Amino acid sequence: MPEAADPAFLADIMRCFTDKTYAIPARWLYDRQGSELFEAITQLPEYYLTRVETALLEAVCPHVADITGKGRAVVEFGSGSSTKTPHLLRAIDPAAYVPIDISADFLASSNAVLQEQFPELNILPVAADFMHPLTLPSAVTDLPKLGFFPGSTIGNMVPRSSIDLLRAMRGNLGVGAYLLIGMDRIKDEGLMLAAYNDQQGVTSQFTLNLLTRINRELDGDIPVSSFRHLSIWNDRYSRIEAYIEALEDVRFTINDQSFAMAAGEKIHAENSHKYGLRDARLMLRAGGWSPVAEWNAPDDAYTLFLAEARPSKSAP
Repeated sequence: MPEAADPAFLADIMRCFTDKTYAIPARWLYDRQGSELFEAITQLPEYYLTRVETALLEAVCPHVADITGKGRAVVEFGSGSSTKTPHLLRAIDPAAYVPIDISADFLASSNAVLQEQFPELNILPVAADFMHPLTLPSAVTDLPKLGFFPGSTIGNMVPRSSIDLLRAMRGNLGVGAYLLIGMDRIKDEGLMLAAYNDQQGVTSQFTLNLLTRINRELDGDIPVSSFRHLSIWNDRYSRIEAYIEALEDVRFTINDQSFAMAAGEKIHAENSHKYGLRDARLMLRAGGWSPVAEWNAPDDAYTLFLAEARPSKSAP
């Protein structure tokens, strides 16, 4: 195995090509370069999600505070650049902030910026993949908690994984916790597709960076220029699907093993599910969360849900 390679990354990549499943978990898109490219995507004119959700957060965070109360520990799953987080922190006046992100380098730089904005705030970063079991800092163990999961990141997962994650969040945050979560809504197909096929090609760079990462970290020689980014709308599953498609027959090696792909074969790199209101509420309940409030953007383009982890009870 290449020196310093992540064993889980290597295992997923080798499985993709050895078994010819041609699917790679989306979390591997987010090395430092991938995280920076994604932040650039959020600023693109076609990418409506960030603008719509940010405006919604500005409007509703005081109402969130009215329901949850102040002084909670805010735990953000997949914090990224934390650009939306200040709206919530100002309203909640938290006892602590726990940002969780898979990229340790990106997490450190983002937290430095946030600490300048909130010099008195106790920031306790956790560099981890929130899709796997994690341990929160001991300093927040006894504090009431508010989970924060913006950006419709839940949409990157298939429903089974989404529910598993919501249950894990409930376990981490505890009974009595709240979860503020953003979900993108089903809307005009052209508007949705444009957000994942921008004219500047930044989304293409983001997706193809996965191949560059494989070459760098797993001793690969994949000819990146022989592939392209492709996004489609799958109406059956209510999701945008992102692929890396071979433009020609290609041969390459990874970790000293040889592979080949034919022109037109595609690697499934990411999903972005979109939701109806009933679908979203049902998913939250299946994950152990009771919806207590929801706020919709104009034209129902996006929804923020606030849900509570209530004590379990027997049916009915």
